[in-house]
Amino acid sequence: MRSAACSQRLRSNGSDDSFPCALCPGPSCLPYRLRRHRHTATLRLHFPAPARHFQSLNVDVGPQTTLEMNFFLETLKVLVLSIYYTFEPLFLWLLPSRRKNVAGEIVLITGAGSGIGRLMALEFARLGATLVLWDINQEGNKETRRLAKEHGAQRVHDYICDCSNRQDVYKVAAQVKKEVGDVTILVNNAGIVTGKKFIDSPDPLVEKTMQVNVMAHFWTCKAFLPAMMASNHGHVVSIASSAGLIGVNGLADYCASKFAAIGFAESIALEMLALGKNGVKTTIVCPYFINTGMFDGCASKWPQLLPILEPDYAAKKIIDAILKEQTYLIMPRSLYFVFGIRNILSVKLGLLLGDYLGAFHFMDRFRGRVKKD
Repeated sequence: MRSAACSQRLRSNGSDDSFPCALCPGPSCLPYRLRRHRHTATLRLHFPAPARHFQSLNVDVGPQTTLEMNFFLETLKVLVLSIYYTFEPLFLWLLPSRRKNVAGEIVLITGAGSGIGRLMALEFARLGATLVLWDINQEGNKETRRLAKEHGAQRVHDYICDCSNRQDVYKVAAQVKKEVGDVTILVNNAGIVTGKKFIDSPDPLVEKTMQVNVMAHFWTCKAFLPAMMASNHGHVVSIASSAGLIGVNGLADYCASKFAAIGFAESIALEMLALGKNGVKTTIVCPYFINTGMFDGCASKWPQLLPILEPDYAAKKIIDAILKEQTYLIMPRSLYFVFGIRNILSVKLGLLLGDYLGAFHFMDRFRGRVKKD
């Protein structure tokens, strides 16, 4: 209970701006009063004196002091976490990484009818996932379904979908939700390339490149992300490209679409983080050329530094990154160094390095995937 002396002091000073004591041991009570005078907060501490008079100590805690304290604490926090995050990759490399279980997860892969999309479907089939295959090529999609069954998939659903068409994406997405359920892992893999110099690229092909390579990501996420957010469980995977991190001669429209895809995926990741949806993960994949036929004719000047990736290797690395919930995957590893130093080099040094790596001539002999008659 509050002592009579304390109560008298509170009544005499006014109770509107006084904090009541939770416990009051009597003469040794130290009531705190906080008064605000315009822009300055004054903290008044009363100490009992032998002559029963109280001496007051005024401590100004103004906006400037508060700002300085916040700056100090925020800076200290950043410094401590920076040290931890700097050494975290070393700890993760030494310790075995945890991989999530995707058995029973509903995995939707766009562009599943061939190439890396088909190979990822087969990897997910081995892991016991329910597969939803999207492609504009019905024959290729049916073949992927047959192979997935052979690799152990229990539930496989294939749909014809033109990912460049927003209405078609929404229509087929509604069908998937009704017939299969809510997608929990979305792999935006479908992509095309014109392989022409910008000035020689027909307008319809430029538009198609943007629609398939990036706008389709908007529509698929609009269709399936709300359910992931509602359950705080899901994974959005964007198969982008190393050409989405640096411009490449002869790939203007393709690079623009992949830059956009990476920016979109990063923004979605930050939105989930800001909303507290930490159960919705994102993985952004940026590979060099993969030998699937899409970039037939392209050559690497120094294969020992920048090798053309084999499809099986690339698919396994992508699946492993998804299972580890890795945010970025860049292949081959040498590109981590290239992109790491790119932003600290001068423009002239960057051009010198690009010329050394053959970046100006990657597309000189491009043929692309030859369509079967």
